[in-house]
Amino acid sequence: MESPSHTRGLGRLRGVFNWVLSYRRDSDIFVPYGRLEPREGPPPPLPAKRGVAAWVISNFQKRQRRVQLYRQLAPHLQVDVFGRAVGQPLCADCLLRAVGRYRFYLSFENSEHRDYITEKFWRNALSAGAVPVVLGPPRAAYEAVAPPDAFVHVDDFGSARELAAFLAGMNESCYRRYFAWRDRFRVRLFSDWRERFCAICARFPQLPRGQVYQDLEGWFQA
Repeated sequence: MESPSHTRGLGRLRGVFNWVLSYRRDSDIFVPYGRLEPREGPPPPLPAKRGVAAWVISNFQKRQRRVQLYRQLAPHLQVDVFGRAVGQPLCADCLLRAVGRYRFYLSFENSEHRDYITEKFWRNALSAGAVPVVLGPPRAAYEAVAPPDAFVHVDDFGSARELAAFLAGMNESCYRRYFAWRDRFRVRLFSDWRERFCAICARFPQLPRGQVYQDLEGWFQA
């Protein structure tokens, strides 16, 4: 499901729906792009690191904050860019292997909205074995779904230069602490709509009766 910035036509759906299924934590049926679940057994070893930071992007638009921040970072930090936007597309399996070779992954969302935390965080970074450097909703939204020391939030820094210096200067001991969560948790991804529809059945007994969304667009954009 896309963010409000890339969703059209909700204004025509006033008074149509009783429940909402989305990535928003305040949805009637909350279905995120991913989540952490208890791990059984030891975690797999981290991939060997050969680079500092990677970024995969398919839609490169100058007006987007993620592109602006990348351009501010690039003079101070080695960032290798992949994806259709730069003529270096990666297959699904290739992406994880490629990103896993880097210490950090730029988990930059295409827009910033409440709880909008996508596969860029869950799959491209955490599952690949890289520390996510996140641009998206506020830190509190990430801390609601992941440990506070599992990611680096760009809003914690006063400038791109300051962020770059922090990433480039991180020693190995500090870096390893960003993976402490792996001893207790594993990443579960939600990419199949059948899983999401099954969530309706699980939530059905608790869903409110008689509720109608008179302004679905207003709710989604809030």
